[in-house]
Amino acid sequence: MAIDADGKQIPLEVSAKTSVAQALEKAGIELKNLDRVEPESFKLITAPTNIQVIRVSEEFDVEEQVIPFEHQTVQNESLPKGQTLLIQPGANGSQQITYRRVMEDGVQKSRSIFKVSVVKDPVPEITMVGVQTPFTPLSIPGRIAYLIAGNAWVMDGSTGTRRPMVTTGDLDGQIFTLSNDGRWLLYTRKAPADSKNINSLFAIDIAHEGQAPIDLGLNNVIHHAAWVPNQENTFTYSTVEPRDAPPGWQSNNDLWMMTFTSSGSVIRNDKIIEPNSGGTYGWWGTEFTWSPDGNHLAYARPDQIGLVDQKEGTFVLLQNLIPYNSQSDWAWIPPLEWSPDSRVFFYPDHSAGAADSQPGSSPDFNLEADFLQSNSPVTIVPLTGMFAYPAASTLQPDGRYQLSYLQAIFPTRSDTSRYKIVLMDRDGSNKATVFPPEGSAGIEPQRVLWSPPDENKVSNRLAFLYQGNIWFLDLPDLVTHQVTGDGLISRMDWR
Repeated sequence: MAIDADGKQIPLEVSAKTSVAQALEKAGIELKNLDRVEPESFKLITAPTNIQVIRVSEEFDVEEQVIPFEHQTVQNESLPKGQTLLIQPGANGSQQITYRRVMEDGVQKSRSIFKVSVVKDPVPEITMVGVQTPFTPLSIPGRIAYLIAGNAWVMDGSTGTRRPMVTTGDLDGQIFTLSNDGRWLLYTRKAPADSKNINSLFAIDIAHEGQAPIDLGLNNVIHHAAWVPNQENTFTYSTVEPRDAPPGWQSNNDLWMMTFTSSGSVIRNDKIIEPNSGGTYGWWGTEFTWSPDGNHLAYARPDQIGLVDQKEGTFVLLQNLIPYNSQSDWAWIPPLEWSPDSRVFFYPDHSAGAADSQPGSSPDFNLEADFLQSNSPVTIVPLTGMFAYPAASTLQPDGRYQLSYLQAIFPTRSDTSRYKIVLMDRDGSNKATVFPPEGSAGIEPQRVLWSPPDENKVSNRLAFLYQGNIWFLDLPDLVTHQVTGDGLISRMDWR
């Protein structure tokens, strides 16, 4: 018998019933992991035969391949019918394809895809196409900024007067807020795919056309960035640290104050609160809310609410809360709202519930009013749901004001429930559900906006998002107006 291996034929004598493996061992031929033999190594040699040793190897080739970008078209009634606007240029991506080649005695026998790795994601080209606006223009006090398909638009003086302000297509909606005078818009943009950051914070002067956005040099702002009342070009903000695990960040629960010039130069960037654990579920974050007079800054986190001592850089506890156990990768923070006279703040409070066998699992949430001077919370509406989002009107000449809030349609499942808008006087009287009409789907949780005061110094209109569109509710006659119709709006502010 003989063994054919490595281009040679090796004669060999073996006794009967010797296995192929034993014959190879006797001939001093070593098999590598992928090599194979014919006949198979476990078979016995019962007659003269040739043993074939087939050397098998694998090689890997890497090829670069372009990933073409997609073309997307978004209809927008903010543009005149037929007009187009390129809001995001497309960019090809790239990927590496690794092929595995199997060689037998130096001859290629197969080639297959072993691995595909995306090096750079493609960026879709997005073109906005104008469609006919079906709604009658309405005059509005102040200025409305809204976020649509990753871009910022403005309505100024009338709902029919609309203009784009930021058309990069990458606004993430984490921060989207107008300054108190309606001149500046503070917003966040998604970080590039190859960045380790989550987003970046920008400001733009929307009172004047053609202004360039100002990159404030701040990254990873998720929960809080808000203008300081009565201080020009000044805002506070808080940061997070990016993480791979859900929700994608670890909150620093810090607080900073920045002032910049109209040209974008930073005058100051002062730390008020050092990074801290943030208490129970502190990884999610802390919210901050300025009083209208700018004298107080309230904070809310999953386990407490209170005030910020700006001089000492500390939290001043007012009320402990029962942290809500969402049993998921998000945490509940009560949305705070100040009264227009800065004397009271309103918030939903997590109740222990009548049969709360597990701490934090109760579905009960009540709307509370906390009087700052006495720190004495009072329940003004029971079982509103966790996303009540109280919102106060401006102060009327007689010193009164109204309060709107959201009422969960299913209060015991308020984390997933839709909501109704309820309007009442500041003391909880004259309560009335004002939207949506009976039998219609509820609205998604959000902070309803009161219009700036009119010539009589009265807020006479509510604005909110419903099914992706801006709606108005006129007061006191409760007439509703649908303002937009493309169904793509995700954020809005009105000053």
